[in-house]
Amino acid sequence: MQDPNEDTEWNDILRKKGILPPKEDPKDVEEEEELARQQQSVVKTYENMTLEELHENEDEFEDDDEAAIEMYRQKRLAEWKSMQLKNVFGELTEISGQDYVKEVNKAGDDIWVVLHLYKQGIPLCTLINQHLSALAQKFRQTKFLKSISTTCIANYPDKNLPTVFVYFHGEMKAQFIGPLVFGGMNLTLQELEWRLSESGAVKTDLEENPHKQIHDHMMSSIRCSLPTRNHNSDDSDQD
Repeated sequence: MQDPNEDTEWNDILRKKGILPPKEDPKDVEEEEELARQQQSVVKTYENMTLEELHENEDEFEDDDEAAIEMYRQKRLAEWKSMQLKNVFGELTEISGQDYVKEVNKAGDDIWVVLHLYKQGIPLCTLINQHLSALAQKFRQTKFLKSISTTCIANYPDKNLPTVFVYFHGEMKAQFIGPLVFGGMNLTLQELEWRLSESGAVKTDLEENPHKQIHDHMMSSIRCSLPTRNHNSDDSDQD
């Protein structure tokens, strides 16, 4: 069978009569192939871009690339959301001394870590663990950890318990050491939340220090319970 693209007199006659399609210009074919290669290269480049890079190069996108760019933008957004979900904790986790560097110092970028050093049989330690479990569920972006004091830090004195350390980017940002700092067994969940919010570990929705509210309420109750002086009675006593 004769090649319809062959440059022959017979094929020229057939092309003039419309029997064969016009002969393709080799230059046009090469240009189309080169354009396809460029478009494929551009798409691959965009595919490898991060969300930040896509945003930075947004002004350079061609109109024809908008659909492809949006597709990869959505893909990157999904990846980002997936990474965010991996940073959700939601519970108070027990660690040992061997886990300290990995779980605390190398917790990851922008991860707040709250570590409670405790011992079994100390009521205030038990209370704080209960409070931290509740806070871990409320503030799921913060990593809440607990560790038996002497397994985490050798010879750590019991007089310093409970102890709470707050870390960010591997550096200690706050420390609460000993029962007096926590106010003893009267420590409420809201008070502990407020303390941690002051260190930056959590973003509380409390508007003011709950301890101050309790103190003001107590003082108000005391004032109301004091006997009022009867001026008339005082005057009659003087007479």
